[in-house]
Amino acid sequence: MMNKISIRFFDDREVRAAWDDEHSKWWFSVLDIVGILRGEEDYTKNRNYWKYLKSKLKKENSQLVSRTNQLKLTAADGKKYLTDTLDYGGIIELAKNFPSKQANRFIEWFTYSDETIDGKSKSKAYALFDSSLLDMIEVGTVVNGIINSIELGRYKSIV
Repeated sequence: MMNKISIRFFDDREVRAAWDDEHSKWWFSVLDIVGILRGEEDYTKNRNYWKYLKSKLKKENSQLVSRTNQLKLTAADGKKYLTDTLDYGGIIELAKNFPSKQANRFIEWFTYSDETIDGKSKSKAYALFDSSLLDMIEVGTVVNGIINSIELGRYKSIV
């Protein structure tokens, strides 16, 4: 069941993703990533290139194409369409088919380590969601004259 949707941005370009509760992993829009890796914003050109690349990969007996999953994601027109998606490993494999500085930057952004600011934020966000902290408070509420907020996984009181 896909009930969590995420939109991430790489160089102000959207990367849509959906969470798979059953398999506990994210599925990412292939066309969004193909557009980023090609530096192309035209949807039709990206779709046609993905069709070409899928055909080429099938001829090479690549397992990447068989790893795609079709999910309904919201498009720019606000409607939901079936879209090819790949999981984390599939996206890395896909990006390796684009030997360029842009692809290298994308892979670095997509796989950021726990040592980067984004990686540390991700680790702290996961720890926060795994804890019962969010169940205990409502962010932005006033308790005894103190506004509670969450900053980096800790309570911070603002008077």
